[in-house]
Amino acid sequence: MVNRAKIKELMNESACSHSKDKKPGAGCDMPKPGLAAGGCAFDGAQISLFPYADAVHLVHGPQTCLGASWETRETLSSYKGRDHTVMGFTTGISTNDVIFGGDKRLQDSLDYIVEHYNPEAIFVYSTCVTAMVGDDIDMTCKLGAEKHSIPVVPVHAPGFVGGKNLGSRIAGEAVLEHLIGTKEPELTTPYDINLIGDYNVTGDMWQYLPLFEKIGIRVLSSMSGDGRVGNIRTAHRAKLNVIVCAKSLVTLCRKMEENYGIPWISVSFYGKRDTTFAIREIAKALGDEKLIAKAEEVIAEEEAKLEADLIPYRELFAGKKAVLNTGGNKAWSIASGLQDLGIEVVATSIRKSTADDIEKAREYLGPTGLLMKAPTSEQSKAIDERGAHILLAGGRSLYTAIKKKISFIDVNQEKKVSYGGYGGLLNLAEDLKDAFANPVFKNVSKAAPWEVSSP
Repeated sequence: MVNRAKIKELMNESACSHSKDKKPGAGCDMPKPGLAAGGCAFDGAQISLFPYADAVHLVHGPQTCLGASWETRETLSSYKGRDHTVMGFTTGISTNDVIFGGDKRLQDSLDYIVEHYNPEAIFVYSTCVTAMVGDDIDMTCKLGAEKHSIPVVPVHAPGFVGGKNLGSRIAGEAVLEHLIGTKEPELTTPYDINLIGDYNVTGDMWQYLPLFEKIGIRVLSSMSGDGRVGNIRTAHRAKLNVIVCAKSLVTLCRKMEENYGIPWISVSFYGKRDTTFAIREIAKALGDEKLIAKAEEVIAEEEAKLEADLIPYRELFAGKKAVLNTGGNKAWSIASGLQDLGIEVVATSIRKSTADDIEKAREYLGPTGLLMKAPTSEQSKAIDERGAHILLAGGRSLYTAIKKKISFIDVNQEKKVSYGGYGGLLNLAEDLKDAFANPVFKNVSKAAPWEVSSP
């Protein structure tokens, strides 16, 4: 069942930097009518947990709830076993289950999954229908875990409780309650960290993990890009939690600090400046002088190589202006990367951003930069008034770029190339170069031959 007290707690997270300015009882993620139209809590929970390829993700609800936006995300995994995320698992409840309860169907589904797929764990997602019916998935999951001797984790994120951001927090709560601290690692080092909030979309994590290896930093576990259930169970032994952009999981980090004494920092790996800052912050937080010195050595080496590679791109991008219409932390993180390439970001969308994200977006764009609260209606006007040369957004905004005869790049989760770390900045530069050189954006809006007036 949905725990109303838990939902209320997650909506008013004390670790948010802006919470002290809120009135008592006000939260940073209060549900509003239509909030779930851009992705509901169920969707957000799946996005946060599906990168665990060694677990089965079982949707307890109608078959129509099975599809969600995780299917469009290139959340890459290096898992060598059977990748369960490429399959859809659902209890597929029927009208009879709504009337009589779906607990027996859930129990049978757990038995079937263990027998045929032998996963490391099973995540069971409550949906709107089963939450309203009142199925006791907590008890069914507990009995299933005892019967099969694997973690069976209930995730209480039915869509009606709120948006994707809240769903991510609920997923973090489920992992904290049922997985973290349930297993000891085979070995530990003074430089063990947990990565929190990077889902390894198009392999973003793989851009900066080699840098960690050069420095001597070890990733003990990930929540949840390229993650493993066995590793997240040992996360309580890490020396530092590193939130990568996703502030929705700040509650998880705060509680791990309270429960296990693990400090946390928040960083981004988009762009040269932020990647360098992130590496320095991690090394500094781990507090070893030799590690800090090694980090500086690696930074100097990587930046010198990057700067040499970026020279021809910066010449091409001189004087270019961009409008950015994406979501959440990307409002400022991708803006940072564009600025590192010499492109002026004149407007960015903050519609799905937290107060922290909005504050950082203002910092990066400066006092004259436009922060769009309603980007669908504002982006066209921003392109005209600010003289933008390119629009970076999701696929639905492609028509706007075509209409305005400017270049376009899809930078949402459907993107096919990584923009993370130093190497990702080069990928972004190459995509920008190709977009600026692509004649289709100018030609497609020309009048058809039969529409051209005769001389």
